[in-house]
Amino acid sequence: MSASEYMKAQKLGEKRYQAAIAKNEYPYLPVLDELISSADIDGEVNLGLQNITLSQVVGTATAGRTNAFASNFMPILDYQTEFGSKWSALCDSHLEEGIHDPIKAYEYMNKFYVVEGNKRVSVLKFFGADSVPAMVTRKIPKRTDEPENKIYFEFVDFHKQTGINYVMFTQLGSYDKLREYIGITPDGEFSDDAKLDFNSAHLAFEKAFKAKKGGENLTITHDDAMLVFLSVYGYDALKEMTGEEVKENLDKIWDEILLSSHKKENVVIPKMDPVESKKKLFTKKPDPAKKLKIAFVYDKTPEDSVWIYCHDLGRLKMEEAFRDKVTSSTFNQIDNNEKLAECLNELAEEDYDVIFTTGPEMLPESLKLAVEYPDIKILNCSLSMSTSHVRTYYARMYEAKFITGILAGCLCEDGRIGYLADYPIFGTVANINAFAIGAKMVNPRAKVYLEWSKVRGSNPKEQFRSLGVSYISDRDMISPLDASRKFGLYCNKDGEIRNLAMPFYNWGAFYERVVKSILDGNWKQEEKNEAAKTVNYWWGMSSGVVDIICSSHLPVETMRLINLMMSMVKDGTVKPFYGKLYSQQGVVRDCDEGDLLPEDIMKMDWLAENVVGTIPDMADLIDDAKDVVSLQGVNSPERLELKS
Repeated sequence: MSASEYMKAQKLGEKRYQAAIAKNEYPYLPVLDELISSADIDGEVNLGLQNITLSQVVGTATAGRTNAFASNFMPILDYQTEFGSKWSALCDSHLEEGIHDPIKAYEYMNKFYVVEGNKRVSVLKFFGADSVPAMVTRKIPKRTDEPENKIYFEFVDFHKQTGINYVMFTQLGSYDKLREYIGITPDGEFSDDAKLDFNSAHLAFEKAFKAKKGGENLTITHDDAMLVFLSVYGYDALKEMTGEEVKENLDKIWDEILLSSHKKENVVIPKMDPVESKKKLFTKKPDPAKKLKIAFVYDKTPEDSVWIYCHDLGRLKMEEAFRDKVTSSTFNQIDNNEKLAECLNELAEEDYDVIFTTGPEMLPESLKLAVEYPDIKILNCSLSMSTSHVRTYYARMYEAKFITGILAGCLCEDGRIGYLADYPIFGTVANINAFAIGAKMVNPRAKVYLEWSKVRGSNPKEQFRSLGVSYISDRDMISPLDASRKFGLYCNKDGEIRNLAMPFYNWGAFYERVVKSILDGNWKQEEKNEAAKTVNYWWGMSSGVVDIICSSHLPVETMRLINLMMSMVKDGTVKPFYGKLYSQQGVVRDCDEGDLLPEDIMKMDWLAENVVGTIPDMADLIDDAKDVVSLQGVNSPERLELKS
C-alpha cells in the first residue's frame, strides 16, 4: 500500500520538477538560509506549539534535504532508497493512527520553513491534510517601507492578540478591517470561544471560495475575498450561514470579488466625460402610465447643508426636464447606518426604480441593498470607491478651483491667500493643489494658507486675520438659511466682504443625463467593456457638472483672462496637473510633458509647494467627520494601500 502511494507522490513531484525546469525556475524546496541572512533579521521569538496551515509550509530551513523534494514537497528520490522507505513508513503510520508528533519550523513573513519533519509534511500534503502541529520559532524581519513588510507586522499584531495565524491579506489595513467586522478593538480580548467561532466561519468561507471556479486565478487571497463578503453580509450573518448559503451568497457578490482583484491591479478607470445617450430603435415600449420612480437619500436637509442643497437643486432640474416620465422623492436626515438600512429596504419594498445616495458613507449600505435587489439602479456620490453593483459619481471640482486660484493670484498683490477646506478626503486635496497651482501660475510669490473646518479647536477666521490674509477661498456656496457672504472666493478687507467668484456643482446636468440613459434603454450599455462591470462617473467643466459664476465687478482684463482659461480647461487645452509638479517635499512628477493619471489625481495625498499647511490625521478631526474620512480619507488605510 505505502509503496504505491509513494509512487503516486513521486509522480507528482517529478511533474512539478519538470515544470520548474521548463520555466527555468528553481525545482527544489526553497531554503530559508539561502533566502535571508542574519542582517535581514531583527530577532527571534519562540511561539511554542502551534497548529499551522500546510499551505503556508513552503520550504525547508537548511539545504540538507532540499533535493529530495520538488517545490511542492512531493518526493523525487527513487523508492529503493532509505529516504523512500522512511517516507513509506510514515505513510503507513499516518493511515493507521495519524501523524501527531509536531514538526519544528521557522516562521518568516507568515510562511513556514521546516527544521525537522520534512517527510511528515510531505506525507500530510500528499493526503490533503489542512494543518500540522509544529514547534515554531518566528524570525522577525527588520522593518522596511515595503508593503509586504508592513502587512506582515499588521499580521504579527493580529496574531499576538487573537492567536490566529492562518489569515493572510495582500492589502494594508485589512487586519484592522477584520477586527472591525468581528467586533474587537486593536487591544481587545479574543476568547477561546470567539476563536472557535471565527475558525468555523473562516473555514466555511474558505471552502466556498476554493470551490468557486476562477477563484484560483485571482490576485487576491481567499481572506481578501472574505473581507468583501463581510462588508456586505457582516460577520454575525456569516457565522449563522450553512455551507450552501455561503456558496449562494458568494455567487451573488462574485463581481465584487473580481473587482477587488482588479483594484489591486489598478485597472478600474473612471468615466471622465458623458456619452451621448441615443434612444434605442427596438426596445420594449414603456407603460405611459408608469413613471420612473426615483429616490434621493440625504444625510441632512437642503436647508442646513450646502452639499445637499446642491443635490436637491439638481434633482428639481432633472424632474423638470422629465416631468411626464419621472417622479422623485427625497428622504432627509438619514444620518446613520441603522436609519439608512431601514430607509433603503423601505424604498425597495415600495418599488423604487432608481436610488441616489448622496454621501460616500452611504456606500456600504447601498451595496448591501444592491446585492439583494439587482434590478434597482443604485448610484452613490463618492470618489474612487468602485463596486460592481453600485455606480459611483463625482465631479472634477479641481478644474474650477484651478480657475479661481488664477483669479486669486491676479488680484492678491501681496500673494497671501487663504483656503478653507472641510474633510481631508479624496478629491479635496486635488482641489487645494489645483487652486495653489493656478495662483502661482500668474503670481510666482503666491502662498496659499490652508485651514480645515473639521479639525478640533480650529479657528480659521482668527488664523487668517493674524496672517493678514484678505483673499480667501471658502465653501463653494451657501444654504438657504445661511445669509453669510463668506462663500466661494471673496476679499475681506476692513470688515467688508466682496464676493469675486463662486465655483459650484451643477448636479442637474449629471442627473438629467443619467436618467435620460435609463429612459432611452442605455443603462446596461455602459457596462460593456468595463472591468468587472464597474461604472464610475467623474465629470468636469466640459460636461457642465462643474461651473463658475464670476462677479460682474471684476476688471475687464481679468475677466477676459478667466473666460479664456475656462474655455481652455473645458476643451482640454489646459490641464491643472500638467508637466513637472512640485510638492512641499520636492518633485512629484519629473516630466515636462503630459498630465497626471486620473487615479493619481483622485487619491492625491501631497500638498503643492506653495501651500502652507498640512493634511490632518484622523485623531485631529471632530467626531462627526470621522465616518467619511475613514472611508475616503487620504490619511486612512486606503492612502497607505495607494502609496504601496
